[in-house]
Amino acid sequence: MSLSFEERKKKILEMLAIDEKVQVLQLADVLGVSTETIRRDLDRLDKGGKLKKVYGGAVKAGVNSWEPPFEQKTAINTEEKRAIGKLAASLVEDGDSIMLGNGTTPLEMIRHLGDKKRVTIITHSAPVVLLAMEVFHGKIVMIGGEVNISQKSANGPLAEWMLDKLTVNKAFISAGGISFEEGVTDFDLNEASISRKMMQRAEDVIVLADHTKLGKATFAHICPLKEISVLVTDKRCPSKWQQALAEEQVQLLIADEEEHM
Repeated sequence: MSLSFEERKKKILEMLAIDEKVQVLQLADVLGVSTETIRRDLDRLDKGGKLKKVYGGAVKAGVNSWEPPFEQKTAINTEEKRAIGKLAASLVEDGDSIMLGNGTTPLEMIRHLGDKKRVTIITHSAPVVLLAMEVFHGKIVMIGGEVNISQKSANGPLAEWMLDKLTVNKAFISAGGISFEEGVTDFDLNEASISRKMMQRAEDVIVLADHTKLGKATFAHICPLKEISVLVTDKRCPSKWQQALAEEQVQLLIADEEEHM
C-alpha cells in the first residue's frame, strides 16, 4: 500500500534534515511512488514554507535567507573570523597580487599583511580599503561600480569590467554558504558575480568561511566545490568535510582561534 501524503511529507523532511538536499528520483525510489507524485509533494511543501524547490529536487527552507548588514556581521563569530583571517594571510607571499572579496572574514586578513613585501591588494570592499589605508603598506587598487550601501561594496558591470583588466596570484573570497550539493553560494547575485569574476582572474582561489557556513546554501550560486583551491575554516568544521574536500582535490586548512592572539 502506498504512503499517504503526510507519511511522505514526514520522510521527505527527515531526509532533508540529514542531507540538506533531496532529489526527485531519489525520493521516488525511497517512497515507491512516481516522480510526478514527488514533484506535486514538493510543490505543496514549497508553498507551505517547509522546503525550497530547486532544479531536480529541494533544499531546506530558508536557503534564500536575508543577509545581515555589514556592521551586524562584524559581531558574528568574531573569534573564528580572526583566526581564519590570520591563517589566510599566511598564504600570501612576498610579491603577490591578491583580490579580496567583500566580507568580514577577508577584512581580518588585512591586519596580518603588514610584514609582506611588494603585495598588491585589489578589492571592491570599502571596509577593506579603509582598513588597508591604516595598517597595510603595499599597493591598494579599489574597484569601482554601483555601491551596495548595506554591504559597503561596489559591484555591477563597471566593477566586473575593471576586474577583467587585471590578473592576480590569489583570490580570497567569502561565502554565504557552502554545501556538497550547491557548492559555494552567496546571498546576493551581484556579489556572487563579482566573486566568480575574481576567480576567473586568479591563479588560485581561496574561500574563507567559518563553520556556520558549512552545509548551507544561500540564494546565488558562485561555483562548484571542485573549482576552488583551498577552503580555510575554523576548528569546528565537521569531520565529514575533510573526506569530501579531499575527493574534490580541495585543500582544507583549519584555523585555531588561539593562534590569532
